[in-house]
Amino acid sequence: MPSTINATPLALAALLFASNALAADETVVKIGVSGPLSGANAFAGKDNENGVRLAIEDLNAQKIKAGGKPLRFELVSEDDQGDPKQGVTVAQKFADAGVKFVIGPYNSGVAIPASRVYSDNGILMSTVGTNPKITQNGYPTVFRIVASDSQVGGSVASYAAKELKLKNVGVIDDRTAFGQGIAAEFKRQAKAAGMNVAGHEFTTDKATDFAAILTALKARKVDAIFFGGYAPQAAPMARQMKQLGLNVPLLGGDTLCSPEMAKLGGDAVGENVRCAQAGAILAKQTDGPAFQAKYKQRFKREPDVYAPSFYDQTMFIGQAIKTANSSDAQAVNKVLHTATHEGVVGTYSYDAAGNLKKTSVTVYTFKNGALVPLASY
Repeated sequence: MPSTINATPLALAALLFASNALAADETVVKIGVSGPLSGANAFAGKDNENGVRLAIEDLNAQKIKAGGKPLRFELVSEDDQGDPKQGVTVAQKFADAGVKFVIGPYNSGVAIPASRVYSDNGILMSTVGTNPKITQNGYPTVFRIVASDSQVGGSVASYAAKELKLKNVGVIDDRTAFGQGIAAEFKRQAKAAGMNVAGHEFTTDKATDFAAILTALKARKVDAIFFGGYAPQAAPMARQMKQLGLNVPLLGGDTLCSPEMAKLGGDAVGENVRCAQAGAILAKQTDGPAFQAKYKQRFKREPDVYAPSFYDQTMFIGQAIKTANSSDAQAVNKVLHTATHEGVVGTYSYDAAGNLKKTSVTVYTFKNGALVPLASY
């Protein structure tokens, strides 16, 4: 008995030593997430973060090695508040912390200035920001992991012309980089499709009262309104359209394709809302239902718009590290530009500018508070 008691501390010490030695032999790969974790779009920021967290858990379960050392992936998340200045501060914070892979920012207006900081520090930035300017600065470490405004805005315009047979449309944008970009693309391609743009009104991404601009568009007898902006404004806009008797479709991009839209808009959000989201229909993809089930089990809620894309790009980075046999950002960057990754919501391969070589866009509406796909382009 005495010998057993005396051996226990020694065994524990040996175990602790072995554990510390293993930890010292690990390579820690920090995956940064920059997004709005506070404010009106916090629901999206948290959803995106959850997508990355789920991928990191899956990558760690794979026991990946690079350069002969085991890797441990670690999530480092920062709140950029959807604000360009804060986004730049977050980018510098990541650089100072030695983060070499960042998923985000969510907002185009944040991604545009932050991309320079990431590029200057050799950090790979993978964003869902859709403004075309993000990938036009020649930064080789920038990736757009979804379709651009040109593709999304064009798909909505095509759907509006071909399926809804619209002739006279109004446009509203929130003056953010995202809102202006997608509204401009919709206008350009709507006109090319033969539609008349009866008016273009402006608001902000903090506004809640849209009565004046909606009344102005109603007077111009528009048969639809395209809104370049986010769900926290689009939902009350839909309610106010209903109150004003402006019973025409409310069109928009991917930011309207969110459960938050139905949650905030209530019975004012239904088949009157048509939105376009980059990517294929998740539920119809081979691994889509399994991802949805895993996400719901882990986070007790359904995935929102971009959790699958954030998951996919994080997994692609893990695959690229394994292929390169290195966690060096330059080595991984080369693989991301030459390899292809089959994700849960699509296929990822990038051109020299960091844009997806091929991506589909799906138009959705709402039925009983849930997104229902209508057409893919």
